[in-house]
Amino acid sequence: MAEENGAAGAAGDQQQQDQRPGLSIAGQYIKDLSFEVPGAPQIFSEMKKAPEIPISVDVQARHLGGNHFEVTTHFDIKATVEGKPGFVMELVYGAVVQCTAPKEHVQPMLLIEAPRLMFPFARNLISEVTRDGGFPPLMLQPIDFVQLYRERVAAAQKAQQEGEGDQGEDGEQTA
Repeated sequence: MAEENGAAGAAGDQQQQDQRPGLSIAGQYIKDLSFEVPGAPQIFSEMKKAPEIPISVDVQARHLGGNHFEVTTHFDIKATVEGKPGFVMELVYGAVVQCTAPKEHVQPMLLIEAPRLMFPFARNLISEVTRDGGFPPLMLQPIDFVQLYRERVAAAQKAQQEGEGDQGEDGEQTA
């Protein structure tokens, strides 16, 4: 009798684990990578101080079917050395992600948790490419993906509110 209860308990535990929200990465890859040094070789002799390096980051997700998604992080990096272009780097780093979460939690899991797990690998790649391109390795600081997500949600809400204000006479939105 104890064995039956133990087996039933184990089956119940397994069922609970299967229903828990989860995120797993099936694979990561470079979807697109571009690195250019437009002022080479002169830029290297002109570089007396560290370049200014603004970085923009975007995260996107698309449904692949079932509970599988592709999540991509887009890095756009443009270094300038005393007003001249030093290097230009564009990286789209992707992952195939399996997300087992209630519908209302899928978007935050894909746009916050997945890129958080992917970031160290993209960061390493950016560091190696900038180093191999003749510059000091660029070590990105950790990115607050929660803040990026909040900004995206706020921008979407603002766009929706502005769209509601542009209604025609019959209640349809105008372009």
